Amino acid sequence: MTNPCHQKRVASLRRVIGQINGVIRMIESREYCVDILNQTKAAKNALTTVETKILETHLSRCVHESFSNTDDANKKIEELIKVLKRH
Repeated sequence: MTNPCHQKRVASLRRVIGQINGVIRMIESREYCVDILNQTKAAKNALTTVETKILETHLSRCVHESFSNTDDANKKIEELIKVLKRH
């Protein structure tokens, strides 16, 4: 099994970094709380989108490929359950 390339997600992650840096600047310049919260929410949503796309790829490629091997499939399912239980 080959690991899928997530290179397309790098640009989105760089935008998240930019958003977080913007939040830091907003805090340092003592901007209005609600404006800061709006920016943190935007960064969180953007990161959730990246996470969702990586999960979709993992399910459609890695987990799907493992169905031909029961032991491997069970391992992949257990891995996902652990990841999804994390808060």
